[in-house]
Amino acid sequence: MTTPENDRGNQALRPHAEDAFAHELKALAAADDRPRPARWKLSPWAVATYLLGGTLDDGTAITPKYIGPRRIVEVAVTTLATDRALLLLGVPGTAKTWVSEHLAAAVSGDSTLLVQGTAGTPEEAIRYGWNYARLLAHGPSREALVPSPVMRAMADGMTARVEELTRIPADVQDTLITVLSEKTLPIPELGEEVQAVGGFNLIATANDRDRGVNELSSALRRRFNTVVLPLPATADAEVDIVARRVDQMGRALDLPAVPEGLEEIRRVVTVFRELRDGVTGDGRTKVKSPSGTLSTAEAISVVTGGLALAAHFGDGVLRPSDVAAGILGAVVRDPAADKVVWQEYLETVVRERDGWKDFYRACREVTA
Repeated sequence: MTTPENDRGNQALRPHAEDAFAHELKALAAADDRPRPARWKLSPWAVATYLLGGTLDDGTAITPKYIGPRRIVEVAVTTLATDRALLLLGVPGTAKTWVSEHLAAAVSGDSTLLVQGTAGTPEEAIRYGWNYARLLAHGPSREALVPSPVMRAMADGMTARVEELTRIPADVQDTLITVLSEKTLPIPELGEEVQAVGGFNLIATANDRDRGVNELSSALRRRFNTVVLPLPATADAEVDIVARRVDQMGRALDLPAVPEGLEEIRRVVTVFRELRDGVTGDGRTKVKSPSGTLSTAEAISVVTGGLALAAHFGDGVLRPSDVAAGILGAVVRDPAADKVVWQEYLETVVRERDGWKDFYRACREVTA
């Protein structure tokens, strides 16, 4: 027998953007009376509204998916409305993948045409592959061909996504040059080609820290309009981002509500920002920075883990003891050097900060 508990268990742990925010996309489409590029589900104005948030004339609240400079989103959306591909560049944790997914969901209604870049990504992942049983039985044919997400996007006039482009080997990266410049994908085995139809474009993401790993060729880089996603400008903005994302993830995991843990979220964000910037928030004390990135994404992970501890082994309220171990794991990546940096920060900054005694004790306990 199906029960509400079973229903929750059968739900996707992380729904695609177009499913999780289907009601917002539907409301925007109904209210959107502006010109739309070919095969776009929404106008550029509505896509930007979906990313940045707002309230529609009918009272529908559109939640912000990206908290940052409006111009960044406007440039990204405008790029997709041209024939240039979009490269989202930034340090780890600047929401590149998140923005990429939501852009594809708003533009094409489908964010799943995805190539995940790794050191082992083959050329077939970007071009096409073969069903070898059919290939051996009948030879090369359209029926034996397995299209890549990029090929499918070209044929259907949709948005394809390539994550971590600079992790893909350089010779595989360059497979995109013909796709992006000529808007065609040759199939020499069949003497055919797939030509992109109106609406096709591509969003790639790349990590600032990966420069030099598989640097993009100048020919490929020219095919992209690069938009740099910055780290959150203020602590309040970063707290807001962490709280929103943790709340969304927590609902899927049946974790306690975020408002109960806002104080600890602010502490986690403060610690990460100060260690990342090398100076305390008031600018008075310089601190050493550890080897890790201490990104917003890592702060979200630490808080989510803390909420799980509070839910399953505490009273449901996020406390310093719930986040201390997660912070230690995020900060101390190099046991020799980072542990010294962390201990010095605890003793010179955290220990002396008013209202942080319980946080200091919890961190000291897990560090020891």
